[in-house]
Amino acid sequence: MSTNSQDQEIDLGQIFHKVGGFFQSIVDKLFDFILFVKRNSLYLAGLLIIGLVFGYFLDKQNKTYDHEIIVTPNFGSVDYLYSKIALLDAKRRENDTLFFSNLGFKDIKTVGTIKVEPIIDIYKFIEGKPGNFELIKLMAEEGDINNIVKDPVTSKNYPYHTITFKTNGLTDNNKTINPLLNFLNDSEYYSKLKEQYLENQKEKLSSNDSIINQIDNLLNEFSNTVSDGSKSDKLIYYSDNNQLDAIINTKNTLTIEKGSIKLNIINSDKIIKDISSTINMKSTKGILGKMKIVVPVVFLFLFFVFVSVKNFYRNQLAKRNLA
Repeated sequence: MSTNSQDQEIDLGQIFHKVGGFFQSIVDKLFDFILFVKRNSLYLAGLLIIGLVFGYFLDKQNKTYDHEIIVTPNFGSVDYLYSKIALLDAKRRENDTLFFSNLGFKDIKTVGTIKVEPIIDIYKFIEGKPGNFELIKLMAEEGDINNIVKDPVTSKNYPYHTITFKTNGLTDNNKTINPLLNFLNDSEYYSKLKEQYLENQKEKLSSNDSIINQIDNLLNEFSNTVSDGSKSDKLIYYSDNNQLDAIINTKNTLTIEKGSIKLNIINSDKIIKDISSTINMKSTKGILGKMKIVVPVVFLFLFFVFVSVKNFYRNQLAKRNLA
């Protein structure tokens, strides 16, 4: 027993000694670093100032701009939209300037990657669509809802999508935005769908107007009947059978539907309807616009590497001289 107790005391002592030595080495290294900074304070301050000035100059020279167009594909044209954008970006990588020139693009060599992504909005996806809501519920039971809403199959069915690209320099609608939208809306098949859809909507609007007029005439007859004090038994008959309420509700429903149809006509005047566009936003992704921070850090890092290599070289020479 006594031997085991002594061994345990020795082991614990060694452990505490090693732990103490570890923390002491950290303190020593920290103090060495403080001394190093103190000895080289002028060099470090100079590198910081030079890095800040150089970084600020690089930021001023940054001519990269982000551009964004929010669109909604109509008539089931979401896959068409994605394939068109993929074609544009492929032609850009091939540097097919003739292709872009024929489309009306200007300075295509300054344009960077063109891509389209869905605006993930699960509420818009299920709004007024019970089938979509049931689909999301069913899929959520079998997997992570966050992965499901971002799944390509699901995400392509969101109503709004964002087209983004960069340019090396400023642009305007005539140089890039309008040619891009014209290219997206150049489809014989979807143009025919658009024309037929708008025609159907206008016919539906006209039909609703006709029915509403008939309802108004019927209600005026009822009103005149009450005013004349005649045929009141006929009015009571309709009222008792809730037919008058049904007529009024029908008119309200048709009036609301008229408003929806008018909005649909406005939103469906293009195959790929542009909702908004924002251009010439100074790009700050990655290290763009942050060089005033990056450059000083790089200069300091290189200085520390240089000093470390220099000290290593001296130590190796000292070892060989002693040998």
